[in-house]
Amino acid sequence: MLTLIDLFAGAGGMTLGFEREGFSSQLAVELDSVAARTYEKNFGGAVLAEPIEEVDLFPPADVIIGGPPCQGFSPLGRDRDPRSRSLLNRLWREYVRALRQARPQVFVIENVPEFVRSEQFEAFLRTSRRDPALRSYQIEYRVLNAANYGVPQRRRRGIVIASRIGPPIWPESTHGPEATLLGVRQYATVREAIGDLPLEPNGMNWHVGRNPRAMSIERYRAVPEGGNRFDLARNRPDLLPECWRRKKTGTTDVFGRLWWDRPAFTIRTEFFKPEKGRYLHPEAHRPITHREAARLQSFPDDFVFEGSKIEVARQIGNAVPPLLAQAIAGSIRAMLENSSIEAASAH
Repeated sequence: MLTLIDLFAGAGGMTLGFEREGFSSQLAVELDSVAARTYEKNFGGAVLAEPIEEVDLFPPADVIIGGPPCQGFSPLGRDRDPRSRSLLNRLWREYVRALRQARPQVFVIENVPEFVRSEQFEAFLRTSRRDPALRSYQIEYRVLNAANYGVPQRRRRGIVIASRIGPPIWPESTHGPEATLLGVRQYATVREAIGDLPLEPNGMNWHVGRNPRAMSIERYRAVPEGGNRFDLARNRPDLLPECWRRKKTGTTDVFGRLWWDRPAFTIRTEFFKPEKGRYLHPEAHRPITHREAARLQSFPDDFVFEGSKIEVARQIGNAVPPLLAQAIAGSIRAMLENSSIEAASAH
């Protein structure tokens, strides 16, 4: 059995992908107690709902995975209090402490694309070159798009794979803008992910929505499939909020409606607020529901979420899409199997 430690585990999207490839979680660490409950509900095992700084000992494991909280690196987090950002950005040092103790054969770090261009990542690389316990790892990093691995969502993530059993192996893309003769499938779409769900949320299994005001619904009606707040300005200028009336330029995702036959855009923690991004349902006059967001993240319907609507939304938006994690896990399993075969043939 291949063993795993998941740090900053959240609800367990990354563990789910690795579990599907034959890994078993030895330990998970997640500060958010509600997300930790979700993790324990789905995976069992040892889950520590406490600051990673308070974990005394990390057990041996084949692989360590995890994404230190990204708000300190993300463009969306640049307005945070500098002291808060500093604390978040130092958490990678706790990840290094876990590496020193557990001595995995492979480790994976997942974060926003900006992480691999950050001062903190440069400091991590310098540490790995100096530290005897880390010097043996070959470290590579890339930015992967979840849509290239079957996730019905364009979501770019910075991924670090490090190995002390040979060069890292990266997953091959299984999906692209168009199907190819080489077996690459066309991107999974919003329709494929959520097209079978009732247009009217029925409250079952987190297919729950907001209770918008009548004016909000009229605003939704003014935005066509693939449209955004600029369509609202053209079609119903009388409904335009004053702040948008003054700001005639800006992102095209705000108050955006999804396309049925394209992947979704990045699902964040406040996907139920269309003023935060492209979160309007392609057809229904409402934001996407929690169940729809979970499917767009590639969570299966039998994955159990614990907590309130806001807490579950945060877990969904912060998660690593399980299908992306599974693609990475398959590559790492191949690395470990190749290493075992080479070790056996050497004897």
